[in-house]
Amino acid sequence: MYRDHTCGELRITHCGQNVKLAGWVQKVRNLGAMTFIDLRDRYGITQIVMEESSEEQVRQTASQLGREFVIQVEGTVRERSSKNSKIPTGDIEVAASTLTILNRAQTPPFTIEDNSDGGDDLRMKYRYLDLRRGPLQRAMILRHRMAHAVRNFLDSEGFLEIETPYLIKSTPEGARDFIVPSRMNPGEFYALPQSPQTLKQLLMVAGYDRYFQIVRCFRDEDLRADRQPEFTQIDCEMSFVEQEDVLEIFERWAKQMFKEVLGIQFDGAFRRMPWIEAMERYGSDKPDLRFGMEIHEITDIAKGHGFSVFDQTSYVGAIAATGCAAYTRKQIDALTDYVKRPQVGAKGLVWIRLEADGSVKSSIDKFYTPEQVKSMAERAGAAAGDLVLILCGDKFKTLAQLCALRLHVAGQLGLRDHSKFAPLWVIDFPMFEWDEETQRFYAMHHPFTSPKPEDVQYLETDPARVRANAYDFVVNGTEIGGGSIRIHDPELQQRIFHALGFTPEKAQEQFGFLINAFKFGAPPHGGLAFGFDRLCSLFGGSDSIRDYIAFPKNNSGRDVMLESPSQVDTAQLDELYLKTVAPTE
Repeated sequence: MYRDHTCGELRITHCGQNVKLAGWVQKVRNLGAMTFIDLRDRYGITQIVMEESSEEQVRQTASQLGREFVIQVEGTVRERSSKNSKIPTGDIEVAASTLTILNRAQTPPFTIEDNSDGGDDLRMKYRYLDLRRGPLQRAMILRHRMAHAVRNFLDSEGFLEIETPYLIKSTPEGARDFIVPSRMNPGEFYALPQSPQTLKQLLMVAGYDRYFQIVRCFRDEDLRADRQPEFTQIDCEMSFVEQEDVLEIFERWAKQMFKEVLGIQFDGAFRRMPWIEAMERYGSDKPDLRFGMEIHEITDIAKGHGFSVFDQTSYVGAIAATGCAAYTRKQIDALTDYVKRPQVGAKGLVWIRLEADGSVKSSIDKFYTPEQVKSMAERAGAAAGDLVLILCGDKFKTLAQLCALRLHVAGQLGLRDHSKFAPLWVIDFPMFEWDEETQRFYAMHHPFTSPKPEDVQYLETDPARVRANAYDFVVNGTEIGGGSIRIHDPELQQRIFHALGFTPEKAQEQFGFLINAFKFGAPPHGGLAFGFDRLCSLFGGSDSIRDYIAFPKNNSGRDVMLESPSQVDTAQLDELYLKTVAPTE
C-alpha cells in the first residue's frame, strides 16, 4: 500500500506514530530553513514539514515539487506549534523522513481550491481537475449518501430494484427522443428512454407489485441550470394503490431523507394544494412557500374607473412586497424593466406605495381616488410600509409574469433562503392542455394518467374540465418529482387516446404492447418519479444540477471535455445506411 492513513484522518492522538500518506500537492511553502507541503486527497489535507535537519534526499525532492504533483510521504506525526482550527487535521503535522514523487503534473489551468479562479467553460473542459475541488467532492459524496438512503428506504418497504432497457421504441408524445440507428435493422431506430414509464407499468402487469430504479433518462430538449440531456430519476411504481397510498409512503420517504441527510425534522403532514389554487395564489404549479407575497386578483375593483389599461383587460393581479415602500423611483424603474424583458413579457408595471402613516401614492393617482387606490392595496394584502406591484392581461399569462416578479423581488429581499425548506404536494392537475399551434389537446403528464373518476363523464364533451389523478412533489419552487395513478382499464385508455387525437390504429402502432398487456389482467397501479439530480442540488443548496453530476453537458448539450457530440467516420454511417445533410439556414 502506498499509504496507511488518509490525509483527513490524523489527529493529536496519532502523535509519535510513523505513517505513510499519499496524495496531491495542494501548495508548497518554502521558507528557507523549513518547507511546508499541503498534501490533499478526497478525505482532507495534512501539512507535511521538512526542516534543515531532514534528509538531503527529502529536501532535494521537495524542491522539485509543483502544484498537483502526486507524491508519497513517510514520516512521524507531531503536534503543530501553530495550529489551524479551520481543518480537522490542524493540530498535527507530519515530519517527512522519505518523500517520493509518484507522478509529475503540469501546472493546472485553474487553482484546485474551494474558490477557484477558473470560469465555467474552462472548468468543464478540465472536469477531472474540477472534480478534485472540495465543493464538487462534497457534492459527489452527498449524491452517494442520498442514493444509499433511497435504496435503503425503498428496500425496507418491499420495493424491488429492476433494470429496464435503454434501447426502446420511440414514443414522441413527450419531449424529443434521442434516436439510435440499428445496423442489424436498416432504416429502423431505437430511442433512448425519456423515462421507463411504460416498462414499469408492464412490470405491474407482470405482478412485481413494487418496483424502483435509480435510472438514467434522456430528453433532447433545450437546456438550463436544472436540465441536462441525460439525467437520473428515482423511478417507482406500486400495484393496488390509490393516490393517498402513494403520497403517504413517499411523504414518509421525503421526511426520512430530510432527517437522515440534512438533520431536518418535519413533524406535520406536508401541505396539499390543488393546481388551480397554486396558479391563482402563486402563479405557478410549483410554488415557493418559503415566503408570503401571494398573488391577489383585483380585477373587480380595478376596472371601471377610466384607466383603459385595466378596463380593456380580462385580469388584474397584484402582490404586496413586504417593507418595500421605501423603494426609490430608480428601483421601481428597474422592476419595470425586469417585467418588460422578453423572458417575462409584461407591457408595464403599476405600483402603489402604502406609506408608514397609512397614506397612499401610486402611478395611477390621476385615475383613482386615494380610497380606491387604498382598497386595491388592502385587497393585495398590503400593510403600512409595503409596495404593491400590479400587472394585467390574459389571466394565466399574467399569473406567470406575477410569479416571475414575485420570485425576483423575493431574491432581492433575501427571502429565498437555501437552508429553509417548504415542501408540498400539488394535486388535481388538469388532465389535458390545449396547444394553439397544433389545435389539439395534449396530456399534461402523459397519456397513461388516470382521470378523476368523477370527471370521466366530461372526456368527450368537455376535455378541458377533466382533472387528473396526478400529483407533484414541490420544494422551494422546484418540482422535485411527480406521478399519477395510471389507467388500468383498456376501454378507458382508448377513450383517453381518442381525446388526444389518436386513431385506434395510431394508438395500437405506438402503444400496442401496453394495450395488449392490459387485456391480460392489469392491476390498479400508480407511481411517481423524482429527479435525483434536482434532489441532490436542493439538499446541497445549489441552483444548478451540474455540480451534482460527475460529467455534465453545457447549455448547448455538449461535453467540452470529451468533445461530443462529434462527427463519425463515413464508414460507420455507411454501415447504418445513413448520410448527413447540411442544415439549411
